[in-house]
Amino acid sequence: MSHAIHDRAFRDLLGSGGVVDDPERISTYVTDQRQLFTGAPLAVLKPATTEQVADIVRLAAHHEIGIVPQGGNTSYCGGATPDASGRQIIVSLERMDKIREVDPLSMSISVDAGAILKNVQDAAASAGLLLPLSLGAEGSCRIGGNIGTNAGGLSVVRYGMTRDLLFGIEAVLSDGTVVSDMRKLRKNNTGYDIKQCFVGSEGTLGIVTGAVLRLAPLPIRRSTAWLKLARGVPLAELLALVRRESAELLTAFEFMTARSIALATDAMTNPPSVCAGAGGAVLAEIASSSRHLDVDELMEAVLAEAIESGWIEDAFLAQSGSQRTAMWQVRETIPEGEKRRNGSVKHDISVPLSSIQRFLELADTQVRSYDTDLELSVYGHVGDGNLHYNVLVPPDADRVEFTKRIESSLSLQLYDTAAALGGTFSAEHGVGRFKKHLLERYGDFGRIAAMRRIKTAFDPADIMNAGATVRPLRNATLA
Repeated sequence: MSHAIHDRAFRDLLGSGGVVDDPERISTYVTDQRQLFTGAPLAVLKPATTEQVADIVRLAAHHEIGIVPQGGNTSYCGGATPDASGRQIIVSLERMDKIREVDPLSMSISVDAGAILKNVQDAAASAGLLLPLSLGAEGSCRIGGNIGTNAGGLSVVRYGMTRDLLFGIEAVLSDGTVVSDMRKLRKNNTGYDIKQCFVGSEGTLGIVTGAVLRLAPLPIRRSTAWLKLARGVPLAELLALVRRESAELLTAFEFMTARSIALATDAMTNPPSVCAGAGGAVLAEIASSSRHLDVDELMEAVLAEAIESGWIEDAFLAQSGSQRTAMWQVRETIPEGEKRRNGSVKHDISVPLSSIQRFLELADTQVRSYDTDLELSVYGHVGDGNLHYNVLVPPDADRVEFTKRIESSLSLQLYDTAAALGGTFSAEHGVGRFKKHLLERYGDFGRIAAMRRIKTAFDPADIMNAGATVRPLRNATLA
C-alpha cells in the first residue's frame, strides 16, 4: 500500500484536520524533547475522539503499520519519538483535550488523555480541589503521557506518583478494542487492575484516551522556606524530622546545589537573593486546607529544631505570595539554566532515602576520578529519593557527542552505584528508546520476563511504540 493510499485512508477516517501535512508543523512532532534524535514517521495523525483512535489502530494493524502515541512530546527518553523506518505513524492526542467531568463529592476529575496537565489543575482548582501532580512541563505535557511515564514531580513526598492518583482509565488496545473503565472508585476489587498495566508502559501496550484522577482538598495556607544547608547535612534525617514534626503536611522537599542555583538565577530576569549553604539548599513547603492551622508557626517551630541540630546554617520563610513564587522559580528554572549553558547529560537517579548521602559521596568520587574538569548540576525531589545528577556539557563541546561519550562510560558507573545501593537509573523519566539497554542491564531477569509476557499479550504484533521500553517475547534477545 503506497504512501498516497495510506494518506487518503487516514483522511477518510479523520478528515483533513486530523492529518498533519505541513512539513514545518510535522517537524515539531518528530524530534524528542532533548533534540537527540529525529524520526521519520509515515504520517502524523490527530484524532478527535476515542472512536477515531480505535479506527486508526484497526487500519494500522491491518496494514502492519507501527503506532507511536504522543501527548505533549516532553519525554526525556525518546519515548514519544518514531524511529527512522518510515513505517510508524504518530498518533497525537492533542485534539482530545476535554475536561469531561469534575465531581467534587467523589473528589475526582475525568479527562481526555490529551488534556494539558495545567488545564486539568485549573479545572480542579475552580471546583475548590487540587490535582496534586505538578511538573516543570505542566504547561505542555498531557495526561496520557503522564500516565505512560508514571510522572512524579514536585509533590510525590505527600501525594505519590501518577499511579497513586489514577482511579480509572480508557484505552485502545492494539487490535482497536476499547477498554472502558472510567470509574471513580477508590475500592474496586474485581480482578486484575488493568489500568495499572498502562502506567509506565509508554504507549507500548495501547493508547490511553481518557482517565479519572484522584483529587485532594485545595490547600489555602502554605508555608514555604528556603534552607541553607550545613556541610555534610544528613538529608534523610533532616527530611524525617520535617515530615514528622509537620504532621505529614510536607508537600515538597527540593534539594539544590550551589551550581544548580547559579544556573537558574543566571537565566532569570529578576532572581531573588537566595543562595546555598556549604551543603546546598532545600526548598521546603508545608500546606493545609484548614483555615484553623497556622502553618507558618508550625514551620518556624520545625526549622528551629533543625537549626538547633546544626543541620541548617540559616532559613528564610516566604513573607508573601511573590516571595514564594520567586523561590519556586529558582527551582523550576534549573533545567532552563542547564539548557542555556549548552545542556546537560541527565541522570534521573532514584535511591532509598537512607542512601542519598552515600550516593552523593560515591558519585562525587567517581566524577572526579573520571574528569576533574567536569561540572555538575545536582538537584531533585529528595523527599522521595529522586536526584537529578546532571553532568554539564562544556560550553565549547558538541552536545550530542559529549552526551554519547558520558552515557557510554561515566553514566554506567553512576548507575552501577545507584543499583548497588538498591536504586535505579530512572526515577520519573521512564525508559523510552534511549534507556532500553539500561533496563536490560539493570533489570531483574524475572521482572523483565514478566514485562515481555505482558507486552506480548497486549500487543503480539509489536505495533504499539515498537522499539521503546521492552520487546515482545518473539523479538527478545534475553530469554
